[in-house]
This record gives sequence, structure tokens and C-alpha cells, in this order.
Amino acid sequence: MSERECKELTLSATAKFLKKHDDFIILTHSSPDGDTLGSAYALYYGLKEIGKTAQVLCPDLIPQKYSYFAVKTDHITSDSPTVVSVDVADEKLLGALEDNFKGKIVLAIDHHISNTRFADNLLLDSSASAACEIIYELLGALKVNINDVTAKALYTGIATDTGCFKYSNVTAKTHTIASELFEYNIDAAEINRLMFDTKSKRLLQLERMVLDTAEYHFDDKCIVLTVTDKMQEETGCSGPDLEGIAIISRSVEGVIAGITIKQTGDNSFKISLRTINPLDASEICKTLGGGGHKGAAGATVEGTLEEVKEKILAAVKTGMEKANVWASADK
Repeated sequence: MSERECKELTLSATAKFLKKHDDFIILTHSSPDGDTLGSAYALYYGLKEIGKTAQVLCPDLIPQKYSYFAVKTDHITSDSPTVVSVDVADEKLLGALEDNFKGKIVLAIDHHISNTRFADNLLLDSSASAACEIIYELLGALKVNINDVTAKALYTGIATDTGCFKYSNVTAKTHTIASELFEYNIDAAEINRLMFDTKSKRLLQLERMVLDTAEYHFDDKCIVLTVTDKMQEETGCSGPDLEGIAIISRSVEGVIAGITIKQTGDNSFKISLRTINPLDASEICKTLGGGGHKGAAGATVEGTLEEVKEKILAAVKTGMEKANVWASADK
């Protein structure tokens, strides 16, 4: 928990806050996905609409597949820009941008219940399926005229964070917002094809390697998939290219905890955990210094690969025992 005093804002208070300032830097998290990028660019377009200047900064190279809304933005030269983060639960997730912006974020807009309240101000709605849901409502509070490109960015964020509306985080509001976005020229079918049905040859090669690493634990209720540095070097897949690997673990029958371990350094690994009821991925990852949502969370763990596996498996086992999953299975 951050020691900074963090004031929680309502939608209307956030809209008033944004109107008071002129120059914005909008930060996304590292290994960008559709929600952090969709949120950042929808906010960017919205701020431009009301006469503000804004710059989107991403710690990593933005994948080409988002080029239909992710464009070159303003270059902010102001000595005191208003720094906003979107879909960022912890400053550690800023990656290469952390050193420059740690302690300087004035407003965080997020939907992660595990948000560490690192910003001066926070607009948080943990019931939202995606940060883009919050941005959509915020643009309404700002009385912004949403255009087709903004709608594409918003739809992308909602679709990707809900697994194309398959995950348990989907609510009636999610569908309502999506239906309203369909009023614009967004070509949802093409967005869904790009996000869910299109893979590069090198990613397909990596997925084959990852499946060969599969280990099952706890009466086959848990699967562990591993992505090593060597695999990334051999295939040329890294960073944002790995975004969809964690999803593989969701598809195995009988598995309620899918662990993906991605090597990020000699002794550093990023854990992605996907769970289904009654397991809580966020609570499990909190014990490892991470967080996220009930069904999807993550953490960064130091050590050798075997040590990291041991740590995450111990945390998952404790979570299973706490949730009494074996008793649930017997019913």
C-alpha cells in the first residue's frame, strides 16, 4: 500500500478535474493489452475533443494490430503536465516508464480491486469489466462527442478484457455499453478477428513449445505453462506478443487454476494466473506481491524457474484449501 494520500473521485468530480487542466500525459501499463491502450486512446481523443493537449506514453512498442486507433499523439513539452494512468493497478506495472513517473501520477483511472492507490487521485470502479467501461462513462460526463475511432478503441478494450464477452466479469452494463458502441462505425467483427482469431506464425510456434511444457498438479485441477527466454529468442516472440498465452490455460477441461510463467530476466518471472470459481486469482497473487481480478491476476516473482514454480504452486494450493475445492468437487 502506498503511503501517499490518495483521494477517491466520482465520475463527475473526475470530469471537473480534467476540465481544470490543459496538458496531459496518459500512461499505459507495460506489455500493453487492448484495455490499457483502448482506455488511453479513448481518453486522448476525448480530451482533444474538448480542446486539451495530450500525449499517450506506452512502456513497450505498441503492436501493429492496434493501429486502427493507436496513432501518433501530441508531444507535451509543458513543465508541469497532468500525468494520468489508465488500467494500471500498481506503479511497478509502468515498466520502463516507472523511473520517470513514479510519484508523479496525479490521476489514476482503474478497475482493479488490487489498485495500490499510488496516485494523488483515483477513479476506481472494480465492478467494471474493463477500464474502457469507466472511460466511456467519463466521456459522457465530459459531454464529449464520441467519434468512430474513439468507439473502436473503447470496444477493443471491453472485448479484450472480457474475452469477447465470455468471462465472468461481464455485466448487464457491459452489454449495454457495447450495444451503444455498435451505433458507431466500429466493424466489431473485424476487431474481434484481429484480437481473437489472428496469430502470427511465430506465435503459433511459441504456443507449440509452451504446450510441451505443460505440467498438471493437484488432481489435474491446476496447469502450469512456461515461457522461457530461450523460447522467446528462438521464435522472436516477446513482450506484447505473449499477451494471449495465458488464455490457453483457461481451455483445459477440469482445470480451475491456470498458471503461465514467463521469463523476463535471468532470475525474474512474470506470473499470470487464471482461475474459475471458487478460486480467487487476485487473493492468491497478493500473497506474491501482485494482484488483479478474481478470475485473472498476476505477479512478478524472483528466483530460479523451479523456485518460482514452487512459490506459485504453494500459493495456489493454499488458495484451493481455503476455497475447499476438493469438497466442492465431491458434491
